[in-house]
Amino acid sequence: MTTLALAEVRFRQFLALTKPRVVQLIVFCAVIGMFLAVPGLPPPATVFFATLGIALVAGAAAAVNCLVEQKIDALMLRTRGRPLPRGQVTSLSTLVFAGLVGGTGMMVLYAFVNPLTMWLTLATFLGYAVIYTIVLKPATPQNIVIGGASGAMPPVLGWAAVTNQVAPEALLLFLIIFAWTPPHFWALALYRTADYAKAGLPMLPVTHGPEYTRLQIVLYTVVLVLVTMLPYVIRMSGIIYLVAALALGGVFLAYAIRLYRSYSDSLARATFRYSILYLTALFSALLIDHYLQ
Repeated sequence: MTTLALAEVRFRQFLALTKPRVVQLIVFCAVIGMFLAVPGLPPPATVFFATLGIALVAGAAAAVNCLVEQKIDALMLRTRGRPLPRGQVTSLSTLVFAGLVGGTGMMVLYAFVNPLTMWLTLATFLGYAVIYTIVLKPATPQNIVIGGASGAMPPVLGWAAVTNQVAPEALLLFLIIFAWTPPHFWALALYRTADYAKAGLPMLPVTHGPEYTRLQIVLYTVVLVLVTMLPYVIRMSGIIYLVAALALGGVFLAYAIRLYRSYSDSLARATFRYSILYLTALFSALLIDHYLQ
């Protein structure tokens, strides 16, 4: 293998540690927060550096998660192909990589965005990499509910990047993702229950059973649909967003009810996939409404 080819392989291995698909969704939500924070367009330089900094720190948090959970990942079908369980990278190199990437992200945010965004991003990093991964995930079946707070932060980070403050509207975006996280994740957990049981993780389907989990998905989806009405109620958005939120929420709730009444792994997978599409489309509708209303 040539030096160039080897370098490419190593790059892909370290890139995999950052969970790029997850980071893409995080960055998307953060960028939406940036554009919703101002009536016109946010400064391009701020958008660029904030996006870069948030992406780097999010990638570092994912790498720390992979580092901490490498033994658990090795037991699970979904995660055993990650670089650490396969021995493609070492724990030390992962730690150094996470430190360099995360530190660079923090410096970018502090120097080119604002200190508030840097501190909020650091708190988000600690919430995911430490509080959720190390403390909550192995301790309680409510891990994803409590730990979901860190995953709901991206639009707040984006808002703070542009305005240097955290407005009530930003907290409403946080609340939407916070309510979305449990039904999104539990749909995945349902068809991966055996994996989580094998790894000894107290996920809700393992500790309380699949039927109880399916009921919780329905209840949280109802809460989610109600929460998504709030931007219209407080006049943060208009009719375009309202129609989209009702339609998207109706489909999500239909998935949740079907899942409760007649479960199958394929339906759980479809629900999980739709949940990602749902959040992307919902925030896109909010952005479109923001500029057209």
